[in-house]
Amino acid sequence: MLLGVSLVSSVIVGVIGFVSGRESLRAAAVDQLTTIRELRTGELERVFGGVQTGVTLDSRNLSAQNASIALNAAFEEAQSRPLSEAQRAELEAYYVDEFNAALSDRAGGTYAASAFIPESTAGQYLQYQYTSKAYRFPGGELDFDTALDAGDAGDGSPWSAARARYHDYFQRIIDASGYDDVLMLDTEGNVVYAAYSGPDLGMNVMTGPFKDSGLAQAYRDVMATNSVNALATTDYERYIPSLNVPAIWVVSPVGNSERITGALAVQIPIDIINDVLTGDERWKEQGLGDTGEVYIVGSDDLMRSTSRLLVEDPEAYAKLAVANGTPSDLVEREVEVGGTVLLQPVTTDSVRLAQQGKSGTTISRGYLGRDNITAYTPVDIDGLNWVAVARIDTEEAFAPVADFTRNLVISTLAILLAVSVLSMLLAQVFTRPVRRLSDAVRRVAGGDLTVQVPAGARDEFGDLGNAFNDMSSSLRIKQELIEQQRVENERLLHTLMPEAVAKRYQDGEETIAEVHQDVSVIFAELIGFDDFTESLSSDDEIAQLNALMRGFDEAAERTGVEKVRTLHGGYLASSGLIVPRVDNVRRAVEFATELRTVIERFNASNEASVELRAGIATGTVTSGLVGRTSLAYDLWGDAVNLAYRVRSVDGRPGIYVSQAVKDRLQDGVRIVSAGRIETAEGSETVWRVE
Repeated sequence: MLLGVSLVSSVIVGVIGFVSGRESLRAAAVDQLTTIRELRTGELERVFGGVQTGVTLDSRNLSAQNASIALNAAFEEAQSRPLSEAQRAELEAYYVDEFNAALSDRAGGTYAASAFIPESTAGQYLQYQYTSKAYRFPGGELDFDTALDAGDAGDGSPWSAARARYHDYFQRIIDASGYDDVLMLDTEGNVVYAAYSGPDLGMNVMTGPFKDSGLAQAYRDVMATNSVNALATTDYERYIPSLNVPAIWVVSPVGNSERITGALAVQIPIDIINDVLTGDERWKEQGLGDTGEVYIVGSDDLMRSTSRLLVEDPEAYAKLAVANGTPSDLVEREVEVGGTVLLQPVTTDSVRLAQQGKSGTTISRGYLGRDNITAYTPVDIDGLNWVAVARIDTEEAFAPVADFTRNLVISTLAILLAVSVLSMLLAQVFTRPVRRLSDAVRRVAGGDLTVQVPAGARDEFGDLGNAFNDMSSSLRIKQELIEQQRVENERLLHTLMPEAVAKRYQDGEETIAEVHQDVSVIFAELIGFDDFTESLSSDDEIAQLNALMRGFDEAAERTGVEKVRTLHGGYLASSGLIVPRVDNVRRAVEFATELRTVIERFNASNEASVELRAGIATGTVTSGLVGRTSLAYDLWGDAVNLAYRVRSVDGRPGIYVSQAVKDRLQDGVRIVSAGRIETAEGSETVWRVE
């Protein structure tokens, strides 16, 4: 006894400690991930807010206004500087040999020599003087320093003079903020200045090859407001002048309260977003362990940031991405460019919930096919429909739970071992008086009920001796057998009828019947079961029927429905009979729907075509015991009869309900008229649950 109590106590304490500790550790992991999500998302929103504010201020200051006026006038003057045939050929050669070749290597495809040459004379002139000379690709890669630091072309044009005056101002903006590019546009959509003198210099975003770009739309939006306070931010899109690299643009009008002279457009680099989300690629120091990350997804379900695993282990990333369904050519492209922006699709539950405007946490499969804990939320940045997801592999996140469990099991086993050894030692002391009873017990077991044992000392063992003298072991055994039989009989009786009815029957009542008001009755019939079991043996047939009935019983337990009796091809149940329920109609319909699901699973597992035809009615019923020698608990009354009749109103499988049931159903249940039947009160419509 002492050993048993000690062992049980130790186990109970261990179980309680395990449950409490496990839940605490799991909650801590989720809370930490949620905190990281909020920190990274908040930082991203602050960074973008700062960029947007900075662009607005930069576009309104005097330097930008003066630069816009000077560059606009210089661009207009350059319209009178047409290229010679030799210069035109040289510009086309630049595109063929330099830009188009680099673009094809980066993005694929082929491009005509004149595809990106501006239509305007001024645009062609500026591209010849600056783009073809500064925007070069030694070794196939753009020389950013050469492009940004390019000096005066020495052509003596007003545009070169304006550029020489204001280029340093824009260059300082790029150096201070880390922008990829800065453009100045006039009021007609001409790019009158580009910091890197790329192929967008001199282009017209309203009519040129970039007229359908996000940059062009952002320009139209801000210029349409006619307000210097306007601001537009584009989502990522591939930008050809940057060799098809994804680009974000922030655009704001340039001018003052009196007039607007153009617009300032700033290209935001991918690194700004990645640095915020990765903490400069210090995931582990940010609390994300070995597998965690925070990533951004757009409304098109494509990533707007770079996957951590692609950065740390491209080979492992490629294997997991392909295994999870990402096309292999797309994965090869991601590995080649070293990024997943506008490439990797993410259609996880977390992304879907966040796109619905929800924030929360979940455990689900991630975009690489591994089980993740995720914390998701929409991102609040003007102009961008993004969501943020912080994730970490469940295996890593719950590793402390596994360690805790292992240590707890070891500790509990050690305690159990110590208690067992101590109990054995104490047992040697405590059981000495008991051994004196051993011979007497064996003699009583042999039928000698006159045996007596010395009373001994006046302690517990003395009391035990006195008790033994007053009781024979054979009588105890008989009593135990009688009690066991009584319990078994009572258990069997409860399987045949409800506990309250069984008690009345045990108390001696012979006629037991009870009227119940407001009870829903379900009569379910199996269609096609005999055809399915026609080729089966009797044992297999009853095994399949029992499998279905077990599913029905489990459905009844889940929905709070009382089983009345089971037939070979049917099932009678009620809701609100034993336990009155105000929602008995809803439970009855849910139960019938559950039966349909059970049958569908049965059909799928056994390649069967069994169908359900169920009738549901509500009203007054009578329950009670039928018969004397062979007792049966049954249910009868108008509601039972009506449930039996409505199920076969049109002969098709389905769930059919009476008018009374239909009247009490909630709007969420879709029902249609199935026919009419005649009742004692007249004709009644029968409804079918879809």
